[in-house]
Amino acid sequence: MQNLATSNKKVGLVLSGGGIRGMAHIGLLKAMQERNVEAHEIAGASVGALIGALYANGNSTDEMLQFFKDTPLFQYNYFAIGKPGLIDTTKFASVFQKHFSINSFESLTKPLYVVATDLMNGKEKVFTKGELILPLLASAALSPVFSPVEVNSILYADGGIMNNFPKEYLEKNCELIIGSNVSINGTLEKKHLRNSFQLTGRITGLMIYASCREKIGECDVLIEPQELEHIGMLDKKDIDKAYTIGYDRACWALDKSLN
Repeated sequence: MQNLATSNKKVGLVLSGGGIRGMAHIGLLKAMQERNVEAHEIAGASVGALIGALYANGNSTDEMLQFFKDTPLFQYNYFAIGKPGLIDTTKFASVFQKHFSINSFESLTKPLYVVATDLMNGKEKVFTKGELILPLLASAALSPVFSPVEVNSILYADGGIMNNFPKEYLEKNCELIIGSNVSINGTLEKKHLRNSFQLTGRITGLMIYASCREKIGECDVLIEPQELEHIGMLDKKDIDKAYTIGYDRACWALDKSLN
């Protein structure tokens, strides 16, 4: 592991998907800020892409937390009609416009790589330029809860399906990689596998983690808090809890690298 305190090398930041667990990413950003560690480029999937965009947009960590607290999830007027999924993802565009007044990647202060899943061609797509909001919505469109998002006549869904830890997009320009993986798959007790929903979530999580395990282990600094395991993907009441877990773990990991 290279020492962040003595390095002048470019730092890349990888932020995984993971729903509300992704608030741990914001805890990492707070810990980085306190230690004067800055990322030069960011790659993210799903909630990681959203937080990466807010970071590249210059938003404070308090503003990021408030964004997720204020954004509605299951209001009746957000329900999908005539679309697959329970929630119409595109209805969140107006919420995003309040935070990204200039709707373009070029308006951001840092390069950002947003990964989404091309449902029609069965492959991943990375967005890096042009319109910003629709790719962000697409990357976070967790199936089957949120409807796919159409961008240039292609339907896209959650980036984590194909690539939940898009570290490779940073390797060309960044020499140090900080990774935050919140799609944790530690040990579960039988009581957490009692129904089809829990079983499906567990299997999906294991498949996603297995595809990214090698990349995760290659990071120079990694936070992967096991305490996030029992936080629900869409459970907004645990926003502060996930943030605190991420902050505490990041402080430990960064201090270990800085010393």
